[in-house]
Amino acid sequence: MVDQAGKIVISGYYGFGNLGDEAVLYSMLHALRRGIPGLEVTVLSNDPPATARDYGVRAVDRWNVREVAGAIRRADLLVSGGGSLLQDITGLQSLFYYLGVIWLARLLRRPVVYYAQGIGPVTSKSGRRLVGLTTRGVRAVTVRDEESLQDLRAMGVRRPVEVTADPVLGLRPEDIDMAAGAEILRRHGVTPGAGVVGVSVRPLAGPAAWEMELARALDRLARAGRTVVFVPMQSPADLVISREVAAVMREPHVLISEKLNVPQMISLVGNLGLLVGMRLHALIFAAVCGVPPVGIAYDPKVERFLRRIGVDPAGRPHEIKGDALAGMAEQFLDRRERIAGNITRHVEQLRRAAGRTAEVVKEILENKIT
Repeated sequence: MVDQAGKIVISGYYGFGNLGDEAVLYSMLHALRRGIPGLEVTVLSNDPPATARDYGVRAVDRWNVREVAGAIRRADLLVSGGGSLLQDITGLQSLFYYLGVIWLARLLRRPVVYYAQGIGPVTSKSGRRLVGLTTRGVRAVTVRDEESLQDLRAMGVRRPVEVTADPVLGLRPEDIDMAAGAEILRRHGVTPGAGVVGVSVRPLAGPAAWEMELARALDRLARAGRTVVFVPMQSPADLVISREVAAVMREPHVLISEKLNVPQMISLVGNLGLLVGMRLHALIFAAVCGVPPVGIAYDPKVERFLRRIGVDPAGRPHEIKGDALAGMAEQFLDRRERIAGNITRHVEQLRRAAGRTAEVVKEILENKIT
C-alpha cells in the first residue's frame, strides 16, 4: 500500500460543453475516487472554472503550455483519455494536440496511461506513424474496444494493450438518481415511461436527406401514440440540428432546450422507453439504464459499441429510410423487456471491464510512489 494517494493530470476533450465527453470525465472520476481515496486530480480544460466547479478538481487552461507543463510536473502520472482522442477525422491539429501533451509528459519524465482510448480512425500517413511511435513509449495502454486494439496493431504497435470499456459503462445503478430525469420530463409535460421515445442527433456534413427520413420515422411513432422528445447532448450544435429535424415533423413533439449536466442527462435517458440516437454516449447512457437504443452509425465507434451490447445498428445516416427506422423502433418497443435484459447482461460484463482501467492507474501510482 502507498502512504499517499498520488496526483494525476487528465487530458481529454473537457470544458467544451459536450455531454458525452463530460460523461467520460464524470465516470472516470467516479471510478478513480472509488478505488483511490484521496487522489488529487488536475484536468486540462477549455473552461477551467466550470470544470473545477462541476467536478471538484483542480483545472488548468489546456491551451496554456506553461500551465499544462506545470500541472504535469507536479503530478505523478498523466492520464490520456478517455474518449476518441487519437483520431484525425476532426483534423490533424486535434491529433497533434493530444500527442503533444503525451510527449510533454515524457519530456518531464512522467509516466502516461491511455485510459480506455477509442483509437481512430487515423487516415493520414503522418498521423498513423506518430500514433504508433507515441503509443510504443507510454507506460500502459488500455482501449475501449477490440477494434481500437486492431487499429493500433495496424499502426505497428506490438506492445501489450488491454481492452477494457468506455468509462461511462462503469457507472452503477446506485450512481444514478432516476428521480431527477423524471422531474425534467414532467416539467416539459411528458410522463416518463415506455411510451417516450428520446432522440439524440448531431450535425453532419453533406446532404441532409437523413433528416427528412428521421422526421418521417418520428412522425410515424408519434401517430402510434409515442411521445417524441429531442434530447440534445451538445449545445448549441445539437440543439440547432434537433430544431431542424423537429421543424420537418408534422406531429407533436417535445424538445428539451435547457442545459443539463451529466447526471441529469443520464437520468433523463433512463426514464425513456427507447432512444433513437447518433451520439455515442447517448446510446451508452441508454444501455447503462437498460433502455433499448436504436443507433444511427454516423461513425464506426457507434457500430462498435452497439455490436458489443448485442444490438444491430439501424444503419448509416445515408442508408436511413423512415418506414424501416420506425419499424425497427416499434419492434424494439414491443420486445422492450427482453432487449433490455439482454443489454443489461452485456453491460454488466462491460462494467467490470471499465473498472479494470482505474485499477491500472492505481497499480502504476502504487509502484511509482512506494
